[in-house]
Amino acid sequence: MKRIAYLVIALSLVAVSASAQDESQEEKGFKKENLFTGGSVTVSFFNGQTILGANPMFGYKLADWVDAGIVFNYVYSSTKDYIQYDDKLRQSVYGPGVFTRLYPISFLFVQAQYEQNFSTVKYIPAPGSTSYTASKNNENAGSLLLGGGFASGRQPGSTSFFYISLLFDVLKNENSPYVDVSYNPSNPSAKPRVDMVPIVRAGVNIGLFQGRYR
Repeated sequence: MKRIAYLVIALSLVAVSASAQDESQEEKGFKKENLFTGGSVTVSFFNGQTILGANPMFGYKLADWVDAGIVFNYVYSSTKDYIQYDDKLRQSVYGPGVFTRLYPISFLFVQAQYEQNFSTVKYIPAPGSTSYTASKNNENAGSLLLGGGFASGRQPGSTSFFYISLLFDVLKNENSPYVDVSYNPSNPSAKPRVDMVPIVRAGVNIGLFQGRYR
């Protein structure tokens, strides 16, 4: 899992190298007006699963076509009919992450984000169930979110804009808050089926030390 995090970071380093070779008229070196903060909210309702979360972030515009930064994640999820009808699985998840966004067009982007999430998992059996008992466990899982989105108002010289994205956790770890896990009721010991859940994130970039574009 750590290798995947390094891959995401490596993408940002490649972008830094490429932007350094760009023969533009912009000044080279660190520029504080390229710093930004902000974040997003996460909302997903899919096949009996509810996901709600928030992702505050801090980043830097490496070039007009690439952003990178760090993010902190908090997600609450609830799943119905997890193993048997009318049971529930609830998770509270938190953890750090890194991200990079590439903008092939000023208002469209593709995104890679790696998160290492720690979670408290609570299982609530169906009322009257004698086959399963309530439980509470601590888990952790790495998630690699890939996807893309739309940015409204992003332009050269500005790091303030709104965005919306659609992401999927391609690692599909069964302890991830971004997947739907299905068990076979007739064979609970069998390996569960893990499906990716579409994650919609809407948020805002807020430019720090933002000056007038020249």
